[in-house]
Amino acid sequence: MGLAATGPLLLPIGRRPHAQTLDKLSIQTDWRAQAEHGGYYQAIAAGLYRKAGIECDVRPGGPSLNISQLLMAGRVDMTMSGSFEAFTFVRENAPFFTIASIFQKDPQVLIGHPDTGFDSFEKLKGRQIMIGAGGRVTYWPYLRQKYGLSDSQLRPYNYSLAPFLADKNLIQQGFLSSEPYPITQALGLPPSVLLIADAGYTPYQNTIAISRKLVEEKKDLVQRFVDATLEGWAQYMKGGPAIEAANAMIKQANPEQTDDRLAYALKVLNERGIVMSGDALKDGIGAMTSERWQSFYDAMVAVGVLPPGLDVRRSHTLEFVNKGIGKA
Repeated sequence: MGLAATGPLLLPIGRRPHAQTLDKLSIQTDWRAQAEHGGYYQAIAAGLYRKAGIECDVRPGGPSLNISQLLMAGRVDMTMSGSFEAFTFVRENAPFFTIASIFQKDPQVLIGHPDTGFDSFEKLKGRQIMIGAGGRVTYWPYLRQKYGLSDSQLRPYNYSLAPFLADKNLIQQGFLSSEPYPITQALGLPPSVLLIADAGYTPYQNTIAISRKLVEEKKDLVQRFVDATLEGWAQYMKGGPAIEAANAMIKQANPEQTDDRLAYALKVLNERGIVMSGDALKDGIGAMTSERWQSFYDAMVAVGVLPPGLDVRRSHTLEFVNKGIGKA
């Protein structure tokens, strides 16, 4: 005869199941999900954040979002940012700064038609160049001064490829891993692509901006997040079957992305050393130096893009990076 149930089953202390409590963090990306965000998705898909005790919410951006405002309003813990945003925080005495830079090179490019002789920045002289409002107040003043260019060469850019495709003499702005892909498909051969970083334009990009308060109060959590993120990027940049789950997440978040687009983006990011070059080769993914922050700031002051007198030291901290993660 069986024993009658007299109460709930009690497990020995050592065998009682327990749920891991994860620290929640959110990061806002600068655009819709794409390969340029791949390391974050890889860190989720491969369980790197969870292993670090973190539940990470990666929030895709879009054309109508001001992500800096979201950060300053406390609606997101971190943002995917850049050098100029960091200097804006310093100028406005806002309590935010940069803790890592995923991209060692800015992926912005100028694109020309093949077989038109556009193969160097010196060849920009006399050509019509389509650049949007953002580029006109960041990299354009630098290029204009360095190569003796003129504002009279500028034409509006409305984020349509149609004008460029219709006029083989036009030059247009773009991102290394984005516009060259559809242009290649439309023309049947790859366009000429000049990486603006190769002209000596050296901002940090795809940086992580965060509040000083969060860093001060939860330093260990921030370090765990950075380490997991950088490991996610190290895995993603290697490609192969290991990143299929991350790419599936990207495609789910942004149906415009395809396997071909993602593969192209990863290919050119690797070929041009966007993530792995410069200081990252010796200090790991996410690497930064105070000397480079100062040098870029001085260059932008010299061309009138940034005001003099900012304390560049307040734009960033090196506490969480330069630990060799992802170094070959």
